[in-house]
Amino acid sequence: MIAGMRRALLSVLLLWFGAGVALAQTNLAPGFAKLPPNSTIALMPVDVELFEISAGGVTEPRADWTTTAGKNIMADLRARKAKLGARATEIAGEQDETVEALNNLHGAVSRAIVVHHFGQLKLPTKDGKLDWTLGPDAAKLRKRYTLLGVHNIVLFAMSGIDMAAWDALGQAMQQPLVRLLGGAPRPVLAYNSKGLGIMPLKPLVKEAVELVEEGLGAVKLRLGRPEAKDDLEALRAVKKAIGPKITLMVDFNQGLTVAEALKRGRMIDEEGGVHWIEEPVRADDFAGNARIAREVATPIQIGENFMGPEQMAQALAAGACDFAMPDAQRIGGVTGWIRAAALAQGAGMAMSSHLFPEVSSHLLAVTPTCHWLEYVDWADPILEEPARLKHGHVLISEQPGIGMQWDEKAVKRFQL
Repeated sequence: MIAGMRRALLSVLLLWFGAGVALAQTNLAPGFAKLPPNSTIALMPVDVELFEISAGGVTEPRADWTTTAGKNIMADLRARKAKLGARATEIAGEQDETVEALNNLHGAVSRAIVVHHFGQLKLPTKDGKLDWTLGPDAAKLRKRYTLLGVHNIVLFAMSGIDMAAWDALGQAMQQPLVRLLGGAPRPVLAYNSKGLGIMPLKPLVKEAVELVEEGLGAVKLRLGRPEAKDDLEALRAVKKAIGPKITLMVDFNQGLTVAEALKRGRMIDEEGGVHWIEEPVRADDFAGNARIAREVATPIQIGENFMGPEQMAQALAAGACDFAMPDAQRIGGVTGWIRAAALAQGAGMAMSSHLFPEVSSHLLAVTPTCHWLEYVDWADPILEEPARLKHGHVLISEQPGIGMQWDEKAVKRFQL
């Protein structure tokens, strides 16, 4: 079905959890050889279902074919290949069709959701043939979790399925994700977000210099010390260390009250030299963020905790920010991001990304109001080809799909 299908369906699930990264991956058949030229195969990003395979002009209904975790479908596949005749191509290579997590997707609940839906792998059809169109029946999937709610762990799992399916489609079409979305690989402006936490001034200054030396023209500093004067001292020290040519963002990680955020925001205004203030108060306090955005001159940035484009729309309607930065995992994967990008375009708001630079670079490249990509290298130890930096930008992979390939030896070494 898809050349190099191993890793395709969950290769993008590097999920942020506390201070670490949780990895997930399917162990689907690695063969999935190319079908004949007039064959078609497609994947829907969510609630993916295999309906049929049209190979060499012969269509075989797939309504009775569902792969369940642990079920051996090799005999069925081979029988169907024989039925399709010599013009068809073997679709599977391994007996192990189990969808399994290397670690977890934010725990057993999320893992169960992913396994459940990958247990119903079906391909969409149109007029009796497979269709490349990606039209996920998101409403159907969301309806299943109405009582639980489509947010947090449920949304994370759905986003992972969505990203994985887009990745698989890109691999099938031998095109990078950015081209599937109507764009082209290009450098994306990025800032270094790997450090500068709450720490003593001496190591803070040293780390700031080291981050700048890695080649990006912007860095982000974490603020939120018990005393405002200590934040100001840290801000001044970092500004002096990196110089005026480097762009500086600051992030309070939702650590302040509205009153304290106003106080420190005005302090930052007076100091100057800060590109944005990120998440000064609780992320879902849109009224509080709106007041800060009105009364503080430095732009207010929020968005990494938007639970889907619907919540982003609420924040924009409330005037809760000057800039927005959705997180691919929380916004709804590739599909959710495209909807969020339309909201930002309609509002005339610059839109950045949060984490996941490997997929976010593709998404920002087709975002009309593209702003900054948040760069971290946390996945590098387990990737064959980590993201490349050049002249202050992250270069988008031109490999099919998202372009992520596991370093299998490293994965094995780190596996728990």
